[in-house]
Amino acid sequence: MSAAPKADDRLGAHVSIAGGVQTAPARGTAIGATALQLFTKTPNQWREPTIGAATADAFRAEADKSGIRHYVVHDSYLINLASPDPALRAKSMDSFAAELRRCAALGIPFLVSHPGNFIDDHDAGLARNAAAIAECFERVPDGPMVCLETTAGSGTVLGRTFEELAAIREALPSAARARIGFCADTCHLYSAGYDLVNDFDGVWSQFDRVLGLANLKVLHLNDSKHPFASRKDRHELIGEGTLGPTPFQRIMTDARFRDVVKCLETPKGDDETTLDIRMLDRLRGYATSRAPTT
Repeated sequence: MSAAPKADDRLGAHVSIAGGVQTAPARGTAIGATALQLFTKTPNQWREPTIGAATADAFRAEADKSGIRHYVVHDSYLINLASPDPALRAKSMDSFAAELRRCAALGIPFLVSHPGNFIDDHDAGLARNAAAIAECFERVPDGPMVCLETTAGSGTVLGRTFEELAAIREALPSAARARIGFCADTCHLYSAGYDLVNDFDGVWSQFDRVLGLANLKVLHLNDSKHPFASRKDRHELIGEGTLGPTPFQRIMTDARFRDVVKCLETPKGDDETTLDIRMLDRLRGYATSRAPTT
């Protein structure tokens, strides 16, 4: 039995597209979601399927049937727009442009994207990322808003700081900046050194000062298996990791996040529904201002 969704709380999870993208809305209904994140292709393969009219129509029909109105796509794990390798960067740009086209075909307004690995030089990586995004926007002028995601910052991964994300946006031509928003992942923020547990208001004040809360379009709600500032990216069930319940209760009761799409990327367990239902129930419990429990 699915959880009963709260009307338009923009809360859901990343769901599978096994059987085609048109199967995602029904999976959202099964967990009581009012928002969904999905891939539009197998995320660890370079194969780039196109979304034809029949598939797009089927997706929209299923979305209408489900009543779920808020959708986000996450791009491929293989894409690295910051790469210094010309061949990999070109391949990544082709893949990223294909992601933009699939979002446009499905009518999905947001594409979440990791800023990539700079490998050689930090500032050069930021510049390569921005230049690649700008070129892909020219290839797909009517595509979705790209939401650059905060990262845990392991190795040479970009996106650990708000300033890095701001630098990418600022390096874009002015017309392209309107197509850049941001996705904040709670696990990534905490692992990168933003203390949502002890300085919740300070973190979001800094986000607002550097990036602008008006530009926050997506939240990934994930607890962390690792301690504060670990630079490690391992998600845990809500309230059961090192962040604990309080930051999530704060998010669910803070009016600033009411219109932000909020999606789980927490462990699924043995099936696609049980843990997602439990986590969405838990978050909705927090939203009623009950004391956070696990």
